[in-house]
Amino acid sequence: MQPHDHSPLDDFIEYPENEMMSRSADFLQTMQRRHSIRQFSDRPVDKKVIENCLLTAGTAPSGANHQPWHFAAINSSTVKQKVREQAEAHERGFYEGRAGEQWLQDLKPLGTDSSKPYLELAPWLIAVFSQKSGETESGDKRQNYYVHESVGIAVGMLITALHNAGLATLTHTPKPMNFLTQVCNRPENERAYMLIIAGYPADEATIPAHAKQKKPLESIASFL
Repeated sequence: MQPHDHSPLDDFIEYPENEMMSRSADFLQTMQRRHSIRQFSDRPVDKKVIENCLLTAGTAPSGANHQPWHFAAINSSTVKQKVREQAEAHERGFYEGRAGEQWLQDLKPLGTDSSKPYLELAPWLIAVFSQKSGETESGDKRQNYYVHESVGIAVGMLITALHNAGLATLTHTPKPMNFLTQVCNRPENERAYMLIIAGYPADEATIPAHAKQKKPLESIASFL
């Protein structure tokens, strides 16, 4: 493809106004059923479902369309065990004081601690990596732009896709996360961005009351 080549926008669908209203309301209700959980079932999830969700995330907009992300989808019990061992080791330091008193107080309503059994139990862990640089088709190094923003959008779309497929999720950001680069055998130009746990909720899964408290529209938006 030559620079500045364009093709017609031939797959956009415009809906009548009443259908737009109903679709937006229906999707809001769908997403209001999305909850972060910490009790997962070990029921398997077909790899193809995860592939479709990752391809959905890959449609996210990005700086200069460089798509500066990599998703390491982990299903291996051996690799999941390694992730859990190292994540819990870092988390123990976090909860034993490294986080600071205010942060720990803010986490109390969620009931979190350093124990992360779901990292082994859930069928899929998706380690997300951001790429500060990439390669051209000819193999030359090239800079990536708006990396943090681009990967953040892709992660949001991935979580939405997983929920839409009928799976529960949890975002996990152990500090530091560089162990994920080693466990997943990723190159030096990539930085661990987030770990997403995906699978079916356990029968005893719960949602913290605090997590269901969402700000109203007037607190999160303004219209000028």
